[in-house]
Order: sequence, then C-alpha cells, then structure tokens
Amino acid sequence: MKANPTSAFLFAANREFIRNPDVDYPFRQESNFYYLSGFSEAESFLVLAPASKPGANYRTILFVRRRDPEKEMWEGERYGVDGALHVFGADEAYPIDELERKLPELLKPAEKVHYRLGHDERMDRTVLAALETCRRSQGRTGKSLSAVADPNETVGEMRLFKSADEIELLRKACSISADAHVAAMKEVRPGMNEYEVEALVDYTFRRKGCQRVGYGSIVAGGKNSTCLHYRANNEVLRDGELLLIDAGGEYDYYTADITRTFPVGRQFSKPQAALYDLVLKAQLEVLKLAKPGTPYASMHQRAIEVLADGMLSLGLLKGKAEDVIRSGAFRRFYPHGTGHFLGMDVHDVGLYQKNGEPRQLEAGMVFTVEPGFYVQPGDAEAPAEYRNIGIRIEDDILVTANGFENLTAGVPKERSEIEALRASG
Repeated sequence: MKANPTSAFLFAANREFIRNPDVDYPFRQESNFYYLSGFSEAESFLVLAPASKPGANYRTILFVRRRDPEKEMWEGERYGVDGALHVFGADEAYPIDELERKLPELLKPAEKVHYRLGHDERMDRTVLAALETCRRSQGRTGKSLSAVADPNETVGEMRLFKSADEIELLRKACSISADAHVAAMKEVRPGMNEYEVEALVDYTFRRKGCQRVGYGSIVAGGKNSTCLHYRANNEVLRDGELLLIDAGGEYDYYTADITRTFPVGRQFSKPQAALYDLVLKAQLEVLKLAKPGTPYASMHQRAIEVLADGMLSLGLLKGKAEDVIRSGAFRRFYPHGTGHFLGMDVHDVGLYQKNGEPRQLEAGMVFTVEPGFYVQPGDAEAPAEYRNIGIRIEDDILVTANGFENLTAGVPKERSEIEALRASG
C-alpha cells in the first residue's frame, strides 16, 4: 500500500465446493488471502482501501460470516465481526452480506483496483457492479471505470522472499515430509499396492502435524513412473521395478515437495543404476549453482547439458550434445523443467523474469531442483532394458546469503544409501 497509495486491493476467500449431495470438499483458504490476513474461513473478503483523507493510513477491511449459534453447533465456531477486529487486527469489519452495499464506498477513493478476475465468477460480478456504481456516482464528469489490475504479481513478489517465520514453517513441512519418504523407503515390499504406500506417506504427514497434503501424492511403480503426474496409485509393486514417490505435506499453509526413486526390491538393476546416477549427477551439478547472483534459468540449462551428455553416452540418442540441445531432442527423455518456486503453493508465485531478463537468485527464495529421466513403455527405439524406467530426484532449496540450505536433505538420495536403507528395512 505504500507503493500503491491510491490503489485498492481486493481478495476473495476460497469458496466451499460440494463434492456430493451434502458433503463438501475439504476447505483450504486462498493463498494470497491467507498470506495477508491469516483468516481461514470461507465466505469472507479482504479489502485494502486507500486512505479516506490525505495524510491518513490505508485501511484494512474484512467481510466475514456472522456469528450463528445454530450453524456453529453443526460446523464449528466462527470468529464473526468482533473476531475479525480483535483477533485479526482489521481496521474495520462487516458481515459478508453487506459487501455489495459497502464495496462501492470503499472503492470510491481508488484510482486503480487490484483484483484477480476469473477466480470466482460470482465475486467478479460483485466487484464489477461496485465499480459501475462508483462510475455512476461521479455524474457527468466523463470519468471511466477504475483500471483493474491483477494483484498476483505485486503479492507474488512479496511471497517470493520468505521471512524467518516462513522459513521455519517450510523447514517443518520439509522435515515431516522427509520422515514420510524415509518411512516409505523402509516399509515398501514387493506385492504391496501403490495406494498402501500413499496411505503410509499421507498418514505420516498427518501424524506429525501437517494439516493436509500440499498436492495429491504421486506413488508410481514400474512403468507408471514414466507418467509425470501419475495419480491412479492403484497398481501392485513388483520386485525388479522402481518406485517413484513425489509427495509433500503442508504445514500451516507452507508445503514441501520431495521426489525420490528407489527399488521395490533391495537393489537397482544395472540399467536402473545407470539412469539413476545420471539424474543424481545432474541434480548435484545444478546445486553447485544455487547461490545469490545465479540466473535462475541457468540451472535448467545445466541440467539439460548433463542429461544430454548422458543420453548420448548411454546410446539413447546419437549426434553431438549441442545439436541434441538445440533441436530439443533431449525432451524425449526429459520433458519438464528443473524446478519451480515453492512456498504456500507447490508451484508458488513470483516472476521468473524481470525486465525481460532471467531472474537472479537472491537470499530468501525457496525453489525445487528436480531433474528427471523417463523412458516410455512404447519407445520402440530405446534399448529394451531402459524402457519403463522413470526417475526423478527432487529437493527443496533455500537460497542463503552465501549459498543454499537443502531443506529436504533428510531423505537419502545416494544410491548406496538407498540400497543400505532398503536392505535394513
């Protein structure tokens, strides 16, 4: 608001959605709304309004559900207007059913409105109607509607840099998630179903304090590991195959994102080991670049270089490395990026480019490093021993003043460590 003193910022809470007749999907607050308010109830709305008179401060206004003893008996206690004021520190608070009446008045001093259209069609209509009411109230001045801008870039640049408190929450989420991956490495046996492993991982998240998963856990055995966002989690695990687990727990709205790949049996086969060592080499090479001043895009480029060399040396591709990279032929086995920002959302906000240039890493950023290698079951040109193998190794990295901290170092990833853990489980 200091940078935008004549702007209003509007944030709608997430809605509750019906799963079937009288059962809702589990509710999770919209990230920007929670980041700015700490308020976790549905049917609420946050307004950051310009000062009503020169020299005054901006105003924080929360619209919330009314207290209702009968509904609270069924659904739990609400904060109500008094809670919005005294617990959450709002300057003003009103019942949500007064939003349509109050919003035009709050927007009247604003020269620009920051609101994300398309997130909630019903709320879009309310906001646009309020802007039209403001325009009409100006009479025949010739003024148009206030400009509407997406607030995600402004708030995203704030969320990109984690405070000390946020980093502690991420450490907690990563520590719990690491424990869940280690538990799976110890407990997996041939003959188990993927959903049994999913249940073990998600149980460990909840048992240790995560309120929910950060995203649907991916538990992919054998050929399923070559599907990047595999979600069925319903096939039997077989000795001799690999298991890829991509899962992270969410702790107080901050999520981890970890991937490990390990044998369903005790050891990697020779072809599995060759591809695994290549992916691990790519990740370790990328981590050497994780420090302030490194262009973010250069880390993906380094992963491509290492993996492309490996594709050639293993006979999966032919030619020169520079040609494989220039033509995009490497995407046959490595079709995704090497990472993404991480925080309240698993694919978190923040600009990857600034002023048309690749963004440089700065202290306080958190991102994933997750190179992979996937040989599809139907790839008839690939040697048979490599088909059905999918490998991804993913860690969560905090940029520090002098380098980085691996928040998920608690999960083994050296092949010898994994095989030792599998043998002792």
